[in-house]
Amino acid sequence: MKILLFEYICGGGFNRQALPDSLAREGGLMLQALLADFASLPAIELTVMLDSRLLARFDTAAVQVAVVTPEQDVDAEFARLVATADAVWPIAPESGHILHKLCLAVQAQGKNLLTSPAAAVALTGDKYQTYLRLLEYHIPTVPTQLADRADCPAGEWMVKPIDGAGCGDSFVVSLPDADPQPFPRSASLIVQPHLQGDKTSLSCLFRHGKCWLLSVNLQHFNRVGRHYELSGITVNCRPVNDVYQALADQVAAAFPQLWGTAGIDLIEDGGAVLVLEINPRLTTSFTGLQAALGLNIAEQVLCLRQGLPLPVATLDRPVLLGVQ
Repeated sequence: MKILLFEYICGGGFNRQALPDSLAREGGLMLQALLADFASLPAIELTVMLDSRLLARFDTAAVQVAVVTPEQDVDAEFARLVATADAVWPIAPESGHILHKLCLAVQAQGKNLLTSPAAAVALTGDKYQTYLRLLEYHIPTVPTQLADRADCPAGEWMVKPIDGAGCGDSFVVSLPDADPQPFPRSASLIVQPHLQGDKTSLSCLFRHGKCWLLSVNLQHFNRVGRHYELSGITVNCRPVNDVYQALADQVAAAFPQLWGTAGIDLIEDGGAVLVLEINPRLTTSFTGLQAALGLNIAEQVLCLRQGLPLPVATLDRPVLLGVQ
C-alpha cells in the first residue's frame, strides 16, 4: 500500500512564512510517532512531505521524502502526491478550514482517507455547531455562546476562535471589566464560562458510530496572564471507567461520521465531566500510546480500514509527554 503522510505544520504548510513554535513542536511529535509506527509495519510504501528547513529533525531513512521549499505551491504539491497514493493521512489544524480542505482534496481524487471525512471535520471543527449537536444528544457539555450575541454576567469567561486548534488564540476575560467591550463581538469567536477542574482528554478510535476508548489523559497547562499554555500531557493517567466510556459512546452516536483517530477534550468540574470539544484528527496524546499501552496507532487505523480485529493493549502505565 502506498501511503502519503502530510503533517501540515512540518510538511510545508508554512513554507513561505515562519514556523509557529508551539504548533511545530506538537506537529513534530505526531509526525515522528507515526513515522516510527509505520516503520514497523510490512508492505507499506510511505511518502512524507517535509518542510525543507526540518529535514534534519526526522528519521526518514526508510521513507520517501517529498521536500517542500518556499518556491513551491504546497497545495499543488499535495494534490500531485495524493494522485500517486493509495491512501492519505493528513494531520492539520481545524482553524481556517485547513484540515477540511485537505480532506476534500483527497476525496476529490477518490483516494482513501485514513482520517475522518471532510463532513465530520466540518462539523466538529466548528465549536458552536459541535455544542449544538452535543445538546441535541443530551451529552454533558460546557455552555457555549457566539461572541456576537453573548450575554455574559459577572465572572470569568473563556473566549476562543470558533474553529481554533490548541489554546494559543484563546484568552480569559473577567467581568465586569473597565473596558466596555472586553472581547470582540465577532461571530468567529465563542464564549464559555471559565471553569476550574481537571482538563482531561479521551484518545479514541471511531468507525461508523462505534468508539474504542483507548486512554484517559490529563492535560497540564500553565496560565500566563490571560492565556493558557500546554506544558505536558500524562497519557493513560487513570483507568477507563463507565463515565468516560459512556461519554465516548454518546459522542460516537452523535457524530457517526467520525472515523479513525480522534480526541475528546473534557473539563471535570465539581464532579461533572463535560465535553469541551472534539478533535477529528490525530492529537498529541496519541504519541504516548505506544509507550503507555503498547499500541501502534498506524496499525490500529489500518485494521479499522480493513475491518480486522484491533490489536489488544500489552501495557498499562502512565506516560508523561512534555510539549514545551
